[in-house]
Amino acid sequence: MVYGKGCHLPMELAHRAYWAITTVNADYNEAGKMRQLQLCEIEELKDEAYECASAYKDKLKKVHDAKLRKKTFEVGQMVWLYNSRLKVFAGKLKSKWMGPYVVRRVGRFGDVDIQDEQTVNGHRLKPYLEGNDINNLELDKVGYILRPVDEQQP
Repeated sequence: MVYGKGCHLPMELAHRAYWAITTVNADYNEAGKMRQLQLCEIEELKDEAYECASAYKDKLKKVHDAKLRKKTFEVGQMVWLYNSRLKVFAGKLKSKWMGPYVVRRVGRFGDVDIQDEQTVNGHRLKPYLEGNDINNLELDKVGYILRPVDEQQP
């Protein structure tokens, strides 16, 4: 490679070449044990990260569920129905709520039958309030409807 002459390497390259030779000629059993140890450490780190993510998700779900308000509907009550198809193609001034509809039946698992023989999820409904109903409502701090003023308890 150098046309029969001796090769003189700078000190850095000679040192790194020596390091590479000693690394390549290492004991394979010891290298296997070391690699196995590294894989176990990676597995432990992965398990710890999974546990932390799971704990974070549980806490976040608890906070989110605490903010949910349970909606209760009664037979004969008037409700608005959310039109999910308008979510994609909504007009500028088009309302996403259809109705009002009258509740015909309330199921145990949140299903509600409304007029026109439709069964919908209770999450897609909200109470319909007429003008005089709005003046008689008590609101909590964030604007949720608690109960009509006439039904206030002492």
